[in-house]
Amino acid sequence: QVQLVESGGGLVQAGTSLRLSCAVSGRTAATYDVAWFRQAPGKEREFVASILWGSGTTSYGDSVKGRFTISRDNAKSTVYLRMNSLKPEDTAVYYCATGRTSLGYAYWGQGTQVTVSS
Repeated sequence: QVQLVESGGGLVQAGTSLRLSCAVSGRTAATYDVAWFRQAPGKEREFVASILWGSGTTSYGDSVKGRFTISRDNAKSTVYLRMNSLKPEDTAVYYCATGRTSLGYAYWGQGTQVTVSS
């Protein structure tokens, strides 16, 4: 059974940094990548970043390019999201997901709240 557990969220001031972690258990051949999404109150869920376990190839959403960095530790089955130069508009619940299909990601974590104060 695939499970994802996020951690590392919190309340920070604008301009500071935060690192989120996503621990993945029960990985299969279908869970070849991990993505981070976020959802702010009243807004649609937004793609943040993704990474392939094997090659480490990354992809980023336009709103976080140059500020956020996704990485992975295969030995720990953990994916990280380093968030620098945080802005109030980065405030959201951040989710990690895996098991990409044609309909979207099959497995999701419970989410971790990130709040950036101005």
